[in-house]
Amino acid sequence: MEQQEAITVDDIRDLVRPHQVHRRAYADPEVFQLEMERIFGRMWIYLAHESQLRKPGAFFRTRLAGTEVLVTRHTDGEVYVLHNRCPHRGARMCMVDRGNSRLLNCPYHAWSFRPDGTLSTVPHKQSYPESFDMEAPENQMQRVRNVESYRGFIFATLNETPVPLTEQLGEMTDIIDNLLARAPEGEVEISESYFTLEYKGNWKLHLENAADIFHPTFVHSSSVGAAKRAPQNASRLDSDQTRTMLEANGFGIDQWEGIRLNGLPNGHSYMSNFYSKGVLVDQTEDPVMTEYKKRMVAAYGEEKAADILSVDRFNNIIYPNMILNAQHQQMRITIPLAHDRTLIRVQCFRLKGAPDEMFERAIRFLSTLASPASMIFSDDVEMLERCQAGLDRDDTPWLDFSRGLDIDRTDETGSVSGVASEMPMRVQFKAWVEMMTQEVA
Repeated sequence: MEQQEAITVDDIRDLVRPHQVHRRAYADPEVFQLEMERIFGRMWIYLAHESQLRKPGAFFRTRLAGTEVLVTRHTDGEVYVLHNRCPHRGARMCMVDRGNSRLLNCPYHAWSFRPDGTLSTVPHKQSYPESFDMEAPENQMQRVRNVESYRGFIFATLNETPVPLTEQLGEMTDIIDNLLARAPEGEVEISESYFTLEYKGNWKLHLENAADIFHPTFVHSSSVGAAKRAPQNASRLDSDQTRTMLEANGFGIDQWEGIRLNGLPNGHSYMSNFYSKGVLVDQTEDPVMTEYKKRMVAAYGEEKAADILSVDRFNNIIYPNMILNAQHQQMRITIPLAHDRTLIRVQCFRLKGAPDEMFERAIRFLSTLASPASMIFSDDVEMLERCQAGLDRDDTPWLDFSRGLDIDRTDETGSVSGVASEMPMRVQFKAWVEMMTQEVA
């Protein structure tokens, strides 16, 4: 069988035009493998939060560049990222998402490893030859060398010579800082419960959808209609939160032209918030918000507390795998599985020192926006899967991303902003091409 030629740097560049992207960027398994190597293998990728690893022996299972890894806390207090395979015969070590164990045990031949990946014991050691060395590198679980944390958010990279983490994050450190500042005690922790959802589509589709302000009017029309027909303030369960969230997706010209979009270097982007009614906004008559603001003022003073709470951004996309909403205590993580399969992990944070009702509202927000039962997310997944089904065909090779092309502008920081624009998608693909064609020493 004739071997297909490898994709070249020029091939990658030819897939992206100023206002168009070729379907191969989504539908070609070879392109996907290059993404795992050159984007998810070279960039800093968010893996876990330190609140998930409070005690020695704690571990969390996730993926890095197509490889399943365990993020662990060792007895020395350090965080390690280990390939989830036994060096003995290659067996997958851990099958659960998280837990706490003094030792990591291989289910095949019972080799056991410490949380830093070093070999602890092997059964019937006398049967091994004299040359067998318990401390030999080949007998330890493979570590990811470069692991860094920014304010409790743990990132790792397979890149041997990465740029500093803060350089990749750029201005997006502001939204992580703001999330922590919203806690009166200056600390957040991830809820133990979270949703994991999988859709049949490319990973980039999810990030594009999160930055798209045009689709809610059409995709979410059924839930918007139901919310508009429902009586106001009829639900004591959630203080009308769910109804106002669904209704907020009824975008019109005012929303299309009034929501500011910001695109930043390295593929990052965010938009101004469009939730403007109900308990999701700062209402003076809301007793929960009144108590929360009281605690914030006690912690920071009136002026600083007001500055912290004035940050009102939505869907902060930290490219390539993280979406953060600080004021709603939400986070979504994009985990590519194949060119046409993507896992989404949806989590929410507890603000330490804030009223418990703030956390309850965060859970309600998570359930309404992105749970398996969410009317909003189920609509989105249907569209993402329809897109992938179309992209897997070759009858229409080019996708159009031209909306807003002539009205986007660049400000003094180099950021790009636009209204009713597909600018965030163009920003993402600019970073995509840069990473996919970058030479590595």
